[in-house]
Amino acid sequence: MEELSKNFIEAFVEEDIAPGGQFEGKTVRTRLPPEPNGYPHIGHAMAFSISMNIAEQFGGLCNLRFDDTNPDTEEDEFVEAICEDVKWLGLDWGDRLFFGSDYFERTYELAVGLIKKGLAYICEMSPEEFKQNRGGIGVPATSPHRDRPIEESLDLFERMKNKEFPEGAMTLRAKIDLESGNFNMRDPVIYRIKHAHHHRQGDKWCIYPMYDFAHPIQDALEDITHSFCSLEYKEHRPLYNWVLENTDVPSNPRQIEFGRRSLDHTVMSKRKLRKLVEDGHVSGWDDPRLPTIRGLRRRGYTPQSINDFCKRISVGLTSNTIEYSLLEHCLREDLNSHAQRAMVVLRPVRLIITNYPEGKSETLKVENNPNDEAAGERDVAFSREVWVESDDFMIDPPKKYNRLFVGNEVRLKGAYIVKCTGYETDANGNVTVVTAEYDPETRGGTTPDGRKVRGTIHWADAQTAVDCEVRLYDRLFTDPEPDASGKDFLELINPDSLEILSRCKAEKLLENAEAPQDFQFLRLGYFSVDNKDSKPGNLVFNRATSLKDGFKPAG
Repeated sequence: MEELSKNFIEAFVEEDIAPGGQFEGKTVRTRLPPEPNGYPHIGHAMAFSISMNIAEQFGGLCNLRFDDTNPDTEEDEFVEAICEDVKWLGLDWGDRLFFGSDYFERTYELAVGLIKKGLAYICEMSPEEFKQNRGGIGVPATSPHRDRPIEESLDLFERMKNKEFPEGAMTLRAKIDLESGNFNMRDPVIYRIKHAHHHRQGDKWCIYPMYDFAHPIQDALEDITHSFCSLEYKEHRPLYNWVLENTDVPSNPRQIEFGRRSLDHTVMSKRKLRKLVEDGHVSGWDDPRLPTIRGLRRRGYTPQSINDFCKRISVGLTSNTIEYSLLEHCLREDLNSHAQRAMVVLRPVRLIITNYPEGKSETLKVENNPNDEAAGERDVAFSREVWVESDDFMIDPPKKYNRLFVGNEVRLKGAYIVKCTGYETDANGNVTVVTAEYDPETRGGTTPDGRKVRGTIHWADAQTAVDCEVRLYDRLFTDPEPDASGKDFLELINPDSLEILSRCKAEKLLENAEAPQDFQFLRLGYFSVDNKDSKPGNLVFNRATSLKDGFKPAG
């Protein structure tokens, strides 16, 4: 059963292109149909991957077509963002970039054709009257204009196009079945008046087709074989098929629905994302706490990790919420294999090695990636004073604490074993300096006498370290389901979703780091150079994810 649920789309496509199937001998064609009214997010990436993977799997083609039939909310800014993000994900549409608005003339002609066939009419009910006359379960809808003469509807439709009527004055409705148990078939509106400037068509049009009418026509004109959409469109499929059957279009695509996939601890609704951005709860559409593609990209996610995440999620017939930890797991798997290692101290305290010669400095060799021998080693400077993490020292440590405290030994990664001898505090009791002595015979990991040291800590040479800002990100919401009905998602925003640390100390290797470089900061996690605020002399790193993997595979 699980296998069927995972592969039901592939099974449908195989059936359709097999001998005797409805698309036998045809090239499989799919499409990505984003609406340019916001920035794409991980949910779009999951949907995009289905269309792209099916096209690739069956040797077909995938179009990128913008659903730009609503001029009120669509902008060129979003078109450019979607193109850039889709390309960054590695989804290649080649020369198959289309806009739904480019089909407006043909769509209008097909609507006229429906009127001439007696299958569409002009309705003058207001939106309020439309709702009042929609009927209910077992109660048919009504329309006083359903029997309007064809010539009269043709004339009014032409005058609607010619901007003679205000918004809301009338609509064009398909003439289907006012008694249908599927309310989408109760003479749905297929054209409405909108006096709005279109991002692509300008002021040429003041009537715009509804999505349910335009979508199947656009699919057919592009010779799409399989049109994938989320589960809520299942009830719209009869209308999709009705439009194809009753308009003079050149092909007959098949619509297949799948369950939506969302992430826990976040929201996917464009309306809610826009609210977060416009009300200043986040810094913008590219805020690393958002599930937008450019937010994830800025945080440090790679296209490989996102595509891997999308492929791991089974395509199902029901909607499902995926654990954010799976997305993080995919990123760790990708970065662990190739990310450059580096040492950065987030909350620094000075460690003075009192028996190390003053004025001396040496260069140590540290591996760049223990999982990749070909990555080689790097030179790291070492001297009498280094920076260590403040929580790597405790005055009164608990049992099993294996880091710095008076009398205890630790190894400085790639350098020497040091034994803590003392510390200094300020007037408030805060530790400002830790002192230690080193064993010169333990350079670079050697231990001639064979003694065991349980703790190894990272550090940064005080003479050569560079300052940087580090931003630590956590879940944007405290509730795993902030989108759930009855919840105010704004009240569930996590006040600790961002912590900014300034004057962190990084080894000199990072001095010229640039986006989109990713690093594993030893013992701390995976970090990426911020692609917006970081610049020479003002390094900024974002924590993409911690080292700890919270994902637990099923079984």
